[in-house]
Amino acid sequence: MAIVDRTRIGISTPHMFMDGKVDMKLVGRYVRRAEELGFSSLWTQERLTGAPTVIDPLSFLAYIAGQTSNARLGVSVVVLPRHNPIHLAKQTASIDQMSGGRLILGVGLGTNAEDLVQYGLSPDRRVRRFIEHVEIIKALWTQDNVDYKGDFYELASTNIAPKPAQNPHPPMWFGANADAAIRRALKYADGWTGAGSSGAADFPVKVALVQSLLAAEGRTQAEFPISKRVYLTIDDDEKRALRRMQEWAAAYYGSAAIAERAGVWGSAAKIQEKLAEWSELGVDEFILNPVVDVEETMEQLAVMTGLSS
Repeated sequence: MAIVDRTRIGISTPHMFMDGKVDMKLVGRYVRRAEELGFSSLWTQERLTGAPTVIDPLSFLAYIAGQTSNARLGVSVVVLPRHNPIHLAKQTASIDQMSGGRLILGVGLGTNAEDLVQYGLSPDRRVRRFIEHVEIIKALWTQDNVDYKGDFYELASTNIAPKPAQNPHPPMWFGANADAAIRRALKYADGWTGAGSSGAADFPVKVALVQSLLAAEGRTQAEFPISKRVYLTIDDDEKRALRRMQEWAAAYYGSAAIAERAGVWGSAAKIQEKLAEWSELGVDEFILNPVVDVEETMEQLAVMTGLSS
């Protein structure tokens, strides 16, 4: 079984520094090599507080926009209710311009409602707040003099410039796992991402739900792509591969158990088989996320996925 031709291969960038030391020389070298190898997209994530050391995703994308020329640039995901929608619309439109129209904005609701309190926000009605953010950002991206009246925000003749380079706007992909959130994605988003921390065994069920909802609306994945973040460790010694994955998951998520539920580890052949299986299910784009030995693993992944020989 092989990864089907239509599946694009993206890769996560080294935006996390487990030893606490930010290494931008590594970042520049990595993203330039990833583009040279033919990875279709380069990805980062949001972690605003706590350990480990993680670069702010939008600042990071602005940086790697200047290091690359062709690969699309994505964040998966920004926890939307934490942010001001006008500010986020301006930041992302600017990044889209600076990158020549390569931005993909991944957004999510977040798993911890109480987290909003430290940002001066109420955890109540966060879904409604999330929807208003989506509506305002897309309006500001595409319209002049936006008037908007919601439960949380009110805009009167509000405009941002520049608009994004992409027409009509950068794709907004929802990271979602709950069925209700997936249905929300079909209504408001431009694509869906299966979260890296969600159970791998559950992923086929969620893909089937997305595909059935699209079919019911007469839509196709050409207009609403399915993507999947894949945390992985390549090592012929499976016990060592799992142990290293668990150590990473404990440091990043605070739970080693996430590794077994959501990660893929083991030989190159084993990982290639799993990617091919998900590709056959209908994944349009992988966000491959090596958690250790990132430069070496990137080279292995390029060979495994057919990007280079």
